[in-house]
Amino acid sequence: MRSNNNLKYKHFISLIYPVSPCEKPRPTVWESLIFTALEHILSAFSVAAEDEKVVGGYECPRHSVPYQVSLNAGYHFCGGSLISSQWVVSAAHCYNRIQVRLGEHNIAANEGTEQWIDGAKMIRHPQYNSHNLDNDIMLIKLSRPATLNSFVQTVSLPSRCPAADENCLVSGWVYGISNPELPLINFSPIIDDRICRNAYPHLMTDNMVCSGFMHGGASSCQGDSGGPLVCSGQLQGVVSWGYDCAMQGHPSVYARVCRYNGWISSVMRSN
Repeated sequence: MRSNNNLKYKHFISLIYPVSPCEKPRPTVWESLIFTALEHILSAFSVAAEDEKVVGGYECPRHSVPYQVSLNAGYHFCGGSLISSQWVVSAAHCYNRIQVRLGEHNIAANEGTEQWIDGAKMIRHPQYNSHNLDNDIMLIKLSRPATLNSFVQTVSLPSRCPAADENCLVSGWVYGISNPELPLINFSPIIDDRICRNAYPHLMTDNMVCSGFMHGGASSCQGDSGGPLVCSGQLQGVVSWGYDCAMQGHPSVYARVCRYNGWISSVMRSN
């Protein structure tokens, strides 16, 4: 974890962003279930953006993000996204000896839906920069294909780059809360690149994208690095870095996956 200038790797929560029908394609079944659950939750709580419930998020509906994986090295340390039966996308700074755990909800319990598969190959982007976290993306090849079912599914790679104010979902297990074993969800939008560059002078590159609220109150703080940012059913971001949790004026930063479609396809073909 980076400590200079309060810069921290993002260790994940789940954030969902509501959309009108004209702003996105028809939602998938799991998106509809999540949005319905959130509507019921949020109707029960009238909270300001700064409320700790917004920062911490709400428990993810069980197995509503079936592409979400836990990276384990004797303990849960990062998140990732299943993009094919044998490949996972995560953050390059999560490089380690890895067992990939799929089909998880409560990571402290055996619920009978899990698949634990060793990582056979960990391939970081060749231009990954550990100092500024540019190109903070990594591919993990599983030692055997995962079995796809209602608990384990893939997420699509992006067909385009995300637009400002687009509504997305970031998911994972959050540390520092009463139930860190459970994944959380909350609301947050894609932030315009110009606004994000002003928030992080000389730190942002074209390979990064921001999501969250400039006034603070919600972010992918204290959760899993490497976790997914999904917009309209497509993987648009990989949780990378940011300042202190939900700090005003400093949103969460992600690797911009749409910049890596060619590299991802090439690595998968050649390995």
